[in-house]
Amino acid sequence: MPAYHCSLSPSGSCVGNLALLPLRTKHRGPAPLMAGDGLDVIDEALQYFKANVFFRTYEVKGECDRTLIYVTLYITECLKRLAKCKDKGQGQTEMYSLAISKFPIPGDPSFPLNAVYAKPKNEQETELFQQYLLQLRHETGARVCEKVFNTPDGRPSKWWLCFTRKKFMDKCLLAPTA
Repeated sequence: MPAYHCSLSPSGSCVGNLALLPLRTKHRGPAPLMAGDGLDVIDEALQYFKANVFFRTYEVKGECDRTLIYVTLYITECLKRLAKCKDKGQGQTEMYSLAISKFPIPGDPSFPLNAVYAKPKNEQETELFQQYLLQLRHETGARVCEKVFNTPDGRPSKWWLCFTRKKFMDKCLLAPTA
């Protein structure tokens, strides 16, 4: 069975070879706001996460898939952090600190998927990359926290946390911490 790919059509704007897809978000950033109640790339990544995370290879079929890959890898990082949290409040704090922490972008030596993503051409594109990824990280963290702590007792869902050790494409966005 093949991996799920992004079903969204490119909005036309890209940074490097990453699609700047519309988001349903309250966080400021360069992403266009989504019109209507349809699925955005974060919803798709959450919907397909449990199936896609088992794939070691992923055929990139376009710029939208690159955005889906980044969000899927970030969901894995979120789950690792949420596994240590006792309640939703602590989880939200942890997601905020993870989102604003220093992170590599394509072209940096520590970025795990430099072969898949194009390096920014100039300083302006680098800034746009950082802003878009920051906006994606904030919104993804908030939504993952809602999913993980959507239990009657307010504790984290074991059906989400069981994926903390899985590595999509055998990659991690962040370097392992000691």
